[in-house]
Amino acid sequence: MGAGIKLTPRAGGVSVVGNKTAAPAGGRGRSSVEPRAAGLAEPATAALQRSSRNDVHYIRAGRARTLSIIGHAPSGAVTPPLDPRTILDTVAPAPTATPALQLVAADMQAVDTVIQQRLGSDVPLVGQVAHYIIGAGGKRVRPALLLLMCAALGCADPRRHTLAAVVEFIHTATLLHDDVVDESTLRRGRDTANQVFGNAASVLVGDFLYSRAFQMMVDCGDMRIMRVLADATNVIAEGEVLQLMNMHDAHLDEAAYLRVIRAKTAKLFEASTRIAALLANVDAATEAACAEYGQALGAAFQIVDDVLDYEGDAAELGKNLGDDLREGKVTLPIICTLRRCSADETTLIRQAIETGGSQQLSEILRIVRASGGLDEARAWAAREAERAIAAAHALPAGGAPERERHQKALVQLAAQLLMRRA
Repeated sequence: MGAGIKLTPRAGGVSVVGNKTAAPAGGRGRSSVEPRAAGLAEPATAALQRSSRNDVHYIRAGRARTLSIIGHAPSGAVTPPLDPRTILDTVAPAPTATPALQLVAADMQAVDTVIQQRLGSDVPLVGQVAHYIIGAGGKRVRPALLLLMCAALGCADPRRHTLAAVVEFIHTATLLHDDVVDESTLRRGRDTANQVFGNAASVLVGDFLYSRAFQMMVDCGDMRIMRVLADATNVIAEGEVLQLMNMHDAHLDEAAYLRVIRAKTAKLFEASTRIAALLANVDAATEAACAEYGQALGAAFQIVDDVLDYEGDAAELGKNLGDDLREGKVTLPIICTLRRCSADETTLIRQAIETGGSQQLSEILRIVRASGGLDEARAWAAREAERAIAAAHALPAGGAPERERHQKALVQLAAQLLMRRA
């Protein structure tokens, strides 16, 4: 989406407004490039389908039209899964956030070297913005996951470091674009790139990271891997558009929500673990288990992320609580809460979703926390983590002790990500 695009709520959808004029106070939508001071198939339980119609009012360059977009999302009665603590009891993870990923710390240093080498550009602003967003830190779960799965399969292909960097570049590009679309101001505890450099620079450097990622994957010389990454990038983009269509829809259900997160988040997790399988030249059944692990882990990761938007600590998260509600995003904690709260509370929450306002944020946070909706959402995440653990157990056993260690780490990682606080 280009610079200056703004979303405004309307009944049943959003208005997308393209604006090339000067930004309003606060700097959003700036076209200047000068810095200012300062991630598989739907589960069987969601097999039934429904059709939903969303009208998106599109206004750009003085012309307006209404697009009728037909979306099909799986739905159906789904029984909430087990309590996440059940999984934790079975795998006994270490107390730190994601100790399973510490097994690939040395490999991640090699990935960081590749990232720094491949961020170079003859255009100074490209390097400035790219280094700003990459240097902001983050968990880097996706590239670490690729490396961990490689180790679990006994694969030491030297291309794994470059491909892990490719995955991180794709993910970072989505963050740059997301922050423009969402008009975000804070990420990882500091100003977003679009706040510092403006929307235009953020979008264009995101494009640079996508194109650099594709240069790097071509250098790896494996058409199968290129196809996986190209498909993942396409699905991620579709997931972002689906999320855009769902903005301010106060009647969104679990199936529509899951369809979005499986595309925009879980697909890159799945690509990471599938690439490891391809590098290891495993059989089809093992490749499918690797992909299933990544897809399920990615879904669990996103659900927990959405839970933390309502119960986390802003300082730990590095972003503002309640951002999803302010932006009109309906996530699983809200969907679960709306099934549990009173009629008056339902009206309050739905009005906030439809208007994108935050005037009642404190009260809505109280309702969500008191309703049990967060526990139910975490139970959904636990179900996805359980699916990931089952896939990890399906990987071929045997081999060197180091390989077995990494396979056990895959199981622990699924449980550890469930209980993360940031």
